[in-house]
Amino acid sequence: MISPKIQDAINAQINAEFWSAYLYLAMGMHFEAEGRTGIANWFRIQFKEEQAHAEIFINYLLSRGGRVVLKPIADVPESWASPLAAFEDTLAHEEKVTALINNLYALAESEHDYATRGKLDWFISEQVEEEETANQLVERLRLIGNDNLALYMLDQELATRVYNVPSPLAAKA
Repeated sequence: MISPKIQDAINAQINAEFWSAYLYLAMGMHFEAEGRTGIANWFRIQFKEEQAHAEIFINYLLSRGGRVVLKPIADVPESWASPLAAFEDTLAHEEKVTALINNLYALAESEHDYATRGKLDWFISEQVEEEETANQLVERLRLIGNDNLALYMLDQELATRVYNVPSPLAAKA
């Protein structure tokens, strides 16, 4: 059985993951409307990944005898001044999610909940990857500046991104 403190914290993380999904869906829709379909695709894939992260937490909480409590999701922004602004927001958001995961890990440690701590190891590695990817895109967009051809090429590249089921969910399939 999972402790009430850990259960509440995981439920808060589930909400944060769904908020992240909404954020990335909003970004995708914004760039879709602007005709930047590759950037939109990248954010749509992020949307799916965040939903999957929430599902991983849901499955874990249920497997430990916990109760999932879904709360309302706060509003997300609806527009961005540029692809660079959106990816800067993405990097800042992923850094915030990393802090949330780290706080959850610290709580699991303080509660001597080693099963939860072990489950969070995957998320810690995932966040390193998320921040690295967002940072690389920010750096590339800064280099691109106002070069429309380079932005077009990046858009074409991001159109090739495909969704891969995260390993904790693939194991359940």
